[in-house]
Amino acid sequence: MQGERVTPTTTPGNGAAVNQRWLARLSLVLMLAAAAVLVGFAGLRSLALVGIGVLGVCVALAGGYWFLANRGVLRWLALALVILTPIAILVLYGWKHLIWVAVLSIALALLAVVTARASLSTGGEDTAMPTYPASPPKRAFIVMNPRSGGGKVAKFRLKEKARALGAQVAMLEGPEIVDVAALARTAVADGCDLLGVAGGDGTQALVAGIAAEHGLPFLVISAGTRNHFALDLGLDREDPSTCLNALTDGEELRIDLGVIGDRTFVNNASFGAYAEVVESPAYRDDKWGTTLQTMPDLLKGHRGAHLAARAGGTTIDGPQALLVSNNPYETGDVAGMGRRARLDAGTLGFIAVTVDSARQAAGLIRRGKGRGLTLGTAKEVVVDADAPEVPVGIDGETVMMPAPVRCTIRPRVLRVVVPEDRPGVPPPKPALDWPSLWRRASFRGNSNE
Repeated sequence: MQGERVTPTTTPGNGAAVNQRWLARLSLVLMLAAAAVLVGFAGLRSLALVGIGVLGVCVALAGGYWFLANRGVLRWLALALVILTPIAILVLYGWKHLIWVAVLSIALALLAVVTARASLSTGGEDTAMPTYPASPPKRAFIVMNPRSGGGKVAKFRLKEKARALGAQVAMLEGPEIVDVAALARTAVADGCDLLGVAGGDGTQALVAGIAAEHGLPFLVISAGTRNHFALDLGLDREDPSTCLNALTDGEELRIDLGVIGDRTFVNNASFGAYAEVVESPAYRDDKWGTTLQTMPDLLKGHRGAHLAARAGGTTIDGPQALLVSNNPYETGDVAGMGRRARLDAGTLGFIAVTVDSARQAAGLIRRGKGRGLTLGTAKEVVVDADAPEVPVGIDGETVMMPAPVRCTIRPRVLRVVVPEDRPGVPPPKPALDWPSLWRRASFRGNSNE
C-alpha cells in the first residue's frame, strides 16, 4: 500500500516563538497607539468619531438593502444614500479637522490586526492536506470543453499536449448537448485508469462523482472561467497546461465530495435568491437587469419558495440566501467568504442570510452574531420549502430539485491527482482571538501556545 506523505505538524521553535511574542506585543502597542491618537487629538470627540463611522456603515448597509428591495424612485434614492453617506462623513471629519486623525487611527488599527494574525499564525504546517504517491496513468481519459473559460482549451493547446502524454481526449463540440456522465462511464467500462476534466466546476463535479464511485484518480485542469475548485486545490489558474504535469509527475490528495440528492458537488450548492435569479430565462442575456428586477420580490417574499433549513443543531427559518459548501470557507475576509484551506475535513459549511428589513441589513456588521447572518458547519444540511421543488445552484449550474433537499458529505472519497510543483494553498488566516494574543504577549514564563 502506498504510504502517506504528511507535512509534519510542528510547534514553532524558540526563535519563532520569540518572534511571535514580540509580534503580539507590537499588535497591542499599535492598538493602544490607535486609541491614543483618537483620544489625544480628538478628545471627547473621539467617541463621536467612532460612532459616526459605525453609523455610516450601518446606513450604507441599510441603503444597499433598500436599493435591492425596491424599484423606481425609491431604488435610486437608496443608491444616492449609499454613495453620499461616506462623502458626508468625510466632509464632517474635514469640517472638524479630524480626517487625518481618523486615517492615522484606522491605519494603526489595521497594522495591529496584521501583526496579531502573524503572531497567532502557525505558519500552515498543521493545516496542509496530506499527499500520497501517485503512479502515472496508462489509460487516462480527459473530457475537454473548448467553450469553457473563453476558449482556454485552444489557447493553451490542451488537447494536443494531453494526447502527447498518452491521454485519450473527448471534446465537447457541436451544438447538441453531450451527456458528460455517460462519456465518463463509457470510458470506465473501456478500462481507463484516470478521469479528468478541462472545463467548468459543474462539469468537474459530474465526472468527479463517477471517479469517486469507481475509486479512480481524478485530474482537474483549470480551464474554466473562475476555477474555484482548482484554486482550493492549489493549482495554477493562469496556465492550465501545467495541470497536465500531474500525468507524469503527480501526487494524490484525498478530498471530500458534497452530495445533494443524487448529485455531487465540489464547491457549493446555493438556495434562495441566487438560484432563483439564475433560474430566470432572461438571466443569461441580461444578468444585472434580471437581478435588479427579481430581487425586490425575492426579498419581500412575493416570489420564490419559503425556505427552512436544519444544519446540525441549527434551524434557520426563511433565509433569502443559503450556501452549503463542501468544507467551510474561510471567514477572515471582509466579505465573510474566502477560500477553503482544506477539502478533507469531512464537514459541510453553511452561510445563511436572513434579511427582512433595513435594520437587519445594518445588523450584518455584527458578522454572524445577529439573525441576519448565520455561519456554521454540519455533517448534514436539510432544506425544506413550501413548494414541491426549488431551484438549486450546484457549482454554478441551476437545477430544479424536489423538496426537502438533503446535503451530506462523503469524506475523502475523491483521489485528485495534482502536480508536485504547483502554487499551493496559502494557510488560513487565524481568528483574531484577543485573549490568546494577550497571553502570547505576556512577559510571564513561556507564553507560546
